Amino acid sequence: MAWWHTATAYQIYPRSFQDSNGDGFGDIPGIIRRLPYLHELGIQLIWLTPMYPSPGYDNGYDISDYQTIDPRYGTLTDFKEMLAVAHRYHIRIMMDLVLNHTSTEHPWFKASRQDKTNPYADFYFWADAAAGQVPTNWLSRFSGSTWEWDDQRQQYYLHIFEQHMPDLNWDNPVLRKKILAMMAWWAEQGIDGFRLDVINMISKRIPFGNVSRATPQDDGRAYYINGPHVHHYLQLMNQKIFAPNHMITVGELASAGVAETGEFTNPANHELAMAFSFEHLKIDYTDGRKWTLGQFSLPALKAVLTKWQVGIAREHGWNALFWTNHDQPRAISRFLNDDRYRIESQKLLAIVQFGLQGTPYIYQGEEIGMRNAYFTNIDQYDDRESRNAYAAMRQEGVDTATALAILQQKSRDNARTPMHWNHTPNYGFTTGTPWLQPGLDDPVTVKDALADPQSIFALYQQLIAARPAYPVFTDGDFHMLAPDDTTVMHYQRRNQTAVLSVWANWSGTPQSRRAADLRNTRLLAHNYPDGLQIAGELFTLRPYEAVLLVGKQVQ
Repeated sequence: MAWWHTATAYQIYPRSFQDSNGDGFGDIPGIIRRLPYLHELGIQLIWLTPMYPSPGYDNGYDISDYQTIDPRYGTLTDFKEMLAVAHRYHIRIMMDLVLNHTSTEHPWFKASRQDKTNPYADFYFWADAAAGQVPTNWLSRFSGSTWEWDDQRQQYYLHIFEQHMPDLNWDNPVLRKKILAMMAWWAEQGIDGFRLDVINMISKRIPFGNVSRATPQDDGRAYYINGPHVHHYLQLMNQKIFAPNHMITVGELASAGVAETGEFTNPANHELAMAFSFEHLKIDYTDGRKWTLGQFSLPALKAVLTKWQVGIAREHGWNALFWTNHDQPRAISRFLNDDRYRIESQKLLAIVQFGLQGTPYIYQGEEIGMRNAYFTNIDQYDDRESRNAYAAMRQEGVDTATALAILQQKSRDNARTPMHWNHTPNYGFTTGTPWLQPGLDDPVTVKDALADPQSIFALYQQLIAARPAYPVFTDGDFHMLAPDDTTVMHYQRRNQTAVLSVWANWSGTPQSRRAADLRNTRLLAHNYPDGLQIAGELFTLRPYEAVLLVGKQVQ
């Protein structure tokens, strides 16, 4: 068993975590200040989103220099101090690395655009097109075409994401050599691993061609998802960088199915330790379209969780478990009740997540129940994807109120508002003007949570401590019971000696069910302060009540 099978990870979005100098922008000294807090929570691994120099068209995912720290966050010396302090707390640090694309400000792209014959000419994808046309009809993940005209080179360049983020051509062996050298340099600095952004996009299918665009998924992704050499490239990284340096890795896999994800994470293939999948966060998409007022369906969520829990175990892979990250709105607002039942709802999410097989990731603020921003004006949004989507919706005839309601549900900025530390101005995040406003008035803070033995924070502590104590969390088979039940989720994990049971009422009304698996069990987690409501064989779950129990396996 690997150490990360029983560990819990925490994602920090540095620009919104803690500002130390009053410039309104989170930084590395701020992270250092809060490491004791994460140690108290029980975290063993931190994932940091990018802190490299960047013009900021996509909040740091458009990297202009891979081998230093953006001055807004601090210095490389600050970074090394953070590593040293984290390691003293037995916390590992995993950096976010974007290998599918760079910024247009990166020296490689500046050289590549000069002409068609320089040494960097083929580091990116360039193409010609007839006047008034584009090379292909693919759609960017940020709206519009995936192709942008460059006056200097007199060609189009490919960008799957924002127009200032050109895709790298991994078929170029010189590029691969430079990237491996860069990764080795970071390993020498002492980091413990990499989170690899959209890593299954780095191999493209050539020659490129048009697509039908008959469905939202037929947008060009067939040419750039899980391409012909992606496994070779990852095995090369593993051989040269990950394995020799004993690194932890997690891949962000876009539009990858269970079998494909299993290939990436099966230890026998020597690629990734684990992977993020996103199907469970698309259950409220309408006909596969993100920018809609989607409806939550518990049976749909159960089906997706079952598919991934059973399927990844069958493929001998490993899941990275999460509800929210910097690219996803907060699940408590999206799927549950972030008002009257805020505490119960966030605890429910924690209990359901931690009972699954995989490594749990807590996104900053989840441990205190932070909710969506609920911005009421498009000018309050910073995220370029959200602003582009709003413009597209308005152009398509969606009224202002509906478009804003959709952003309140789906925008990435919902999870990017500053962390709530205390009740001072800006919730203790900064003494200056925050880069993104906190959103609606929200009373929940870390200070309150630490003073309350029944807080959401305290429940996460219990769950983090429980996972390594019971092998069934790691090796138990997954069984979803009553998959068609529209309000109550009930699943079990079973190994040869134990049964783990999770019950969760996803509705605001009491629900009674027959529950034979409550007898002779130990209550490991509960989101109500009093005991379970059991009458004979009936178990009544109050609004948003959730419970996690472990008992002996009956042979």
